[in-house]
Amino acid sequence: MAWDVSAVPRQLAPDPSLAAVLRRLRLERGTTQEALAYRSGITTGSLARIELGQASPAWTTVRLIAAALDVTLVELAAAVEAA
Repeated sequence: MAWDVSAVPRQLAPDPSLAAVLRRLRLERGTTQEALAYRSGITTGSLARIELGQASPAWTTVRLIAAALDVTLVELAAAVEAA
């Protein structure tokens, strides 16, 4: 039986606007990657890859980071759209 590759979801390319906005918000708040990663419940390496535009975070991860930055998803989405 052949494996149907079309049924496998594609990995989304990282969004450079999201990466830039997350980094800007973190720096505006004067926090380190380590501190934000800890508050978000993710690794520092994961946050670094997201901020560098090397990784596309899962929806849950975006929600955790937004909460740790004390921004709503609406505010985050508006900032990404404006970037």
